[in-house]
Amino acid sequence: MTTLFINHPACLEHDTPYGHPERADRLRAVNQGLAEARFGALQRAEAPEADLDTIALCHTDHHIVELRQMSPQEGLIFVDSDTSMSPGTWEAALRSVGGAVAATDAVMTGAVSNAFVATRPPGHHAEIGKPMGFCFFGNAAIAARYAQRKYGIGRAAVVDFDVHHGNGTQEIFWGDASVMYCSTHQMPLFPGTGSIGERGEHDNIVNAPLQSEDGTAKFRAAFDDLILPRLTAFAPELIVISAGFDAHCRDPLASLNLQTEDFAWVTRKLMDVADVTAGGRIVSVLEGGYDLQGLRDSVNAHVAALMGS
Repeated sequence: MTTLFINHPACLEHDTPYGHPERADRLRAVNQGLAEARFGALQRAEAPEADLDTIALCHTDHHIVELRQMSPQEGLIFVDSDTSMSPGTWEAALRSVGGAVAATDAVMTGAVSNAFVATRPPGHHAEIGKPMGFCFFGNAAIAARYAQRKYGIGRAAVVDFDVHHGNGTQEIFWGDASVMYCSTHQMPLFPGTGSIGERGEHDNIVNAPLQSEDGTAKFRAAFDDLILPRLTAFAPELIVISAGFDAHCRDPLASLNLQTEDFAWVTRKLMDVADVTAGGRIVSVLEGGYDLQGLRDSVNAHVAALMGS
């Protein structure tokens, strides 16, 4: 089994205000963890910049052009109360999409078995025409639709275990029967979406909301009892993971209280489904995770599972 790790130093240049949880140190922690000797077998590549036509698979032209025009030459500008742009943000956002797309190419062509993309800004809150929640473009959503357009796969799935619901991904695929979106997340919590009754126009949305302090047992039950059976029945030909690690017990933004091993467990479970329906094809894209030690440990567990160890 071969696993590809994609990142890019330009993603460190997306600056956020002092004290902001979504900061460059997150990627430094990930890179430090994956520099350990046990990850020596990882294939490694840098994320290219995505072209705008690829981003337009999931976002309006107005959204793309407006963000490019808003990109500052100096300082910070805010697109909402949580989401800011610096001079390095535009390139970082392009490389975040480009990394997800490059990973999809590598997996779909069989060059590697699976891939993990550690870039920022994250993406799952970005709506079709609106940046929000630290996110500008839907990296995971674009990867799924790109695989459909370029490789002709009939069914793709995005599985999101970030502690926050991926409202943007849900909106993008709400009316698309060819993509299933599955999510565990804490409720009530930002952004306020993700109730179990939100099912999409084709029953293609599977939300499994959890409550504060639910922890390991209820998280695993949500996958075993709801998400994994629905995902297996859907039989995706590619699984894209929105890999947020902010459900970890150390994370400051939520209180779901997962343990590091939970991320290895859910990764192996998704690999089992992919082995049956998708030839093992998985593309994993970093979303949240704001405690540096919790993030590093969780990513290590996730990537080790992808590598089969």
